[in-house]
Amino acid sequence: MNLVQSLLVLPRLSLRFVHVWRRNLLVWRKLAIPSVLGNLADPMIGLFGLGYGLGAMLPEVAGGPYIGFLAAGMVVSSTMYAASFESMYSAFSRLQHQKTWEAILNAPLTVDDVVLGEMVWAASKATLSGTAILLVASLLGVVGSPLALAALPVILLMGLAFAAIGLIWTAMAPSYDFFMYYFTLVMTPMTFLSGVFFPIEQLPEVLRWLAQALPLYHGVALVRPLFAGELPELWWLHLAVPLGYAVLGSSCAGADAPAPAQ
Repeated sequence: MNLVQSLLVLPRLSLRFVHVWRRNLLVWRKLAIPSVLGNLADPMIGLFGLGYGLGAMLPEVAGGPYIGFLAAGMVVSSTMYAASFESMYSAFSRLQHQKTWEAILNAPLTVDDVVLGEMVWAASKATLSGTAILLVASLLGVVGSPLALAALPVILLMGLAFAAIGLIWTAMAPSYDFFMYYFTLVMTPMTFLSGVFFPIEQLPEVLRWLAQALPLYHGVALVRPLFAGELPELWWLHLAVPLGYAVLGSSCAGADAPAPAQ
């Protein structure tokens, strides 16, 4: 099935995906502590290092201290990285080396069930990571309103969006090295273009337009006002874009994923 056809065919949803999600959960429980620490170390270091170090040299950013501005961006970016890592490196291991997908597909489950289960699992881990950063930000006193709790479903949605994108790469990848193209050429520029570290108003106009096509920008645009106790403007648009990435991404990943061996 080519790319155009895959975009036109929505995945067949079934609650059977829960079995794939539960299988991954049972395996992850054995490695939960190092997994959680691995997902939290980089964003925590960035939050404290940049928030307090660089923040001490900066005036207010967007009407508040820099660490508060940065914390909202780090919540979303840590979600992106956690979902991407799980949906690529971990999912690729289950697909190619452990042959877990092949075994599952010889049971009464479809490719769509496996893709959806992997997608929801990656989003679940990403939600855990983003929620932990949100909790730390709250303890530091940089969250200005209980309205920040509304960021939790946004974190889940961002996890689903980036998990779906990651699974497309997993379905196409010949080896682990293939993922470096995405992390280096897509995710790193996206992080700097999407308002995580500084307002995108500082960027040239053409880059601002590009940023608005990226899912990370819309996640940050939703979470940052919630941290300040404000409702996001154009919230429906900021929700629609990552939702579109999640739906179209899962369709493409399901179309490109290998069928079970006969």
